[in-house]
Amino acid sequence: MSLTLGLLAGASPAAALKFLTELQASTPVNFDRDHIRVIADINPGAPDRDIPGAGGVGGAGAALAEAAGALRGAGAEVLAIVGNSAHAWGDLIQRASGLPLIDMIQTAASAAGETGARRVGVLGSRPALRLYREYLAAQSMGIVTLPAERQQAFTEAFAELKSGDTSGDMGRRMAELSSELIADGAELVILGAAELTMVLSEDDVLFGVIDPAERLARRCVSVCLGLEPTPVALEG
Repeated sequence: MSLTLGLLAGASPAAALKFLTELQASTPVNFDRDHIRVIADINPGAPDRDIPGAGGVGGAGAALAEAAGALRGAGAEVLAIVGNSAHAWGDLIQRASGLPLIDMIQTAASAAGETGARRVGVLGSRPALRLYREYLAAQSMGIVTLPAERQQAFTEAFAELKSGDTSGDMGRRMAELSSELIADGAELVILGAAELTMVLSEDDVLFGVIDPAERLARRCVSVCLGLEPTPVALEG
């Protein structure tokens, strides 16, 4: 029997659905019953993860922790979060729910380290960049980010992407920003916002790209099927 996966999502239902597609495609099955059981909370109305201080009472952290607790009550045995910036409250979520977390940021950073890269570009929101800086540093890697004016250009384009613009032009804009990270010394680029993979993939660029959600899906399969150890849950 496989472990039941609890999935926290919401900032982007489209990103959550893409993750579930990756999860299904990564699962070795002979019959429908071989797939992993998933209990998901997709709540677009949750407080904004990217607002500083949103982890306070009634904010994003508390809401995510409450949702994770409900997933455990529904039968989840291990937790995944589709959303980069939401991992800022990973410890709180684990302690409140009692569920071990398959950490997407850690998974992506480890994937970058396995390539032998020493300088890694990250395309994402400022809160996500802070997380990746910490996780990459823990593995002796440096982070390459956009300068302030180009980060603002990303923020504006990303808002359009989240509003539904998945056009070829949007893909070109994001590919250009990724290329700027490579030009500034990055050896590969982590797509540090779940929605980016709706317009950007390895086929769109001439350098290495890591999709954290795809890597998370693969790792969830391995953990739930017992192919790798379950992460240790933080005690409350």
